[in-house]
Amino acid sequence: MTYNIHAYLAEFDDIPGTRVYTAVRARKGYHLNQFAMSLMKAENRERFKADENAYLAEWPLTDAQKAAVLARDYNAMLDEGGNIYFLAKIFATDGKSFQYAAGSMTGMSQDEYAAMMLGGGRSPEGVRSIREGR
Repeated sequence: MTYNIHAYLAEFDDIPGTRVYTAVRARKGYHLNQFAMSLMKAENRERFKADENAYLAEWPLTDAQKAAVLARDYNAMLDEGGNIYFLAKIFATDGKSFQYAAGSMTGMSQDEYAAMMLGGGRSPEGVRSIREGR
């Protein structure tokens, strides 16, 4: 039996609201993730906060990656290959919690997201396949 890894990985794109971090995403987001990790150093956080555009210009990011960072659009950053654990350095630099970022990624406020999670999380009912609409 021949196994098509590309077809298998493409199935992950059918899960609504989910971005599976694959090798393709890792390669795409390498520099985005390296930028995010640079924010572990206080001096880099200060430089970034002082002039975000200038600091981002030092990294070989795509225009889409830069725009996503500047907009703090975490879903777009994930689409551009960002790894959520590396992206955490960005929202931490902004003084935001993981809970805040997760809420923003689901279209909820931090308080709404916290209440949903404390209430047992998202319901498993609903759309389970983008392609099939089920």
